[in-house]
Amino acid sequence: MSLVTWQDLCLDALDVDAQSRFWAAVSGLEVVGPLEHRRLEGPTPRHTVWINEVDRPHRVKNRLHLDVDCASVDDLVALGARVLSPAAETGLGWTVMADPEGNEFCAFVRDRAPGFRLHGVGVDCVDPELLARWWGELFGVDPEPGQGEDDARWWTLAGVAADDRMTLDFNAVPEPRTEPNRVHWDVVGLVDDLLARGATYLWAQPHWTVLADPEGNEFCVFAPS
Repeated sequence: MSLVTWQDLCLDALDVDAQSRFWAAVSGLEVVGPLEHRRLEGPTPRHTVWINEVDRPHRVKNRLHLDVDCASVDDLVALGARVLSPAAETGLGWTVMADPEGNEFCAFVRDRAPGFRLHGVGVDCVDPELLARWWGELFGVDPEPGQGEDDARWWTLAGVAADDRMTLDFNAVPEPRTEPNRVHWDVVGLVDDLLARGATYLWAQPHWTVLADPEGNEFCVFAPS
């Protein structure tokens, strides 16, 4: 039994309009709403991505980043992205890129890119197994372990996000968390249940409550309707 269900994603932005247009083109979603309520919409409400204005520029490597499908890396560069680590140099199956505000994301070149091209959220962790199991318990699924050629291990939650293709992938990193995340997800659930499972209360808004997971990653909780 799950304690939460996925609601949507949120991206922080200095320039809401420019970031909306960039990420709509990258993701295959449609720009909707005025600047103060700007969002990207897709086939279901679970595909929604809110673009929220903040006054904090990107200063450190994001601990949450998006993984996207694309027809080519050059297509993303033409939209305003920058290449940080090409797949040809790293030997990995993806190219690390930055959006126009410096937010890192990973691009996977596909022979046939789907209409909705966000296929994952990468989460940097001190303890990826612990955090994947914590979120897995909330979503009501068991995390799946993975291991790369360099013995790096990660843990994946499948079937809990926008659609069946989109995964949450928890990876170990050496650097500590130092700033609020510029990417987060929202869930529907009961705040008291999440506090009892180890979440931390941060602050409340009229329609949602902001909590943090055991590694300090912010997320918003909306009460069931």
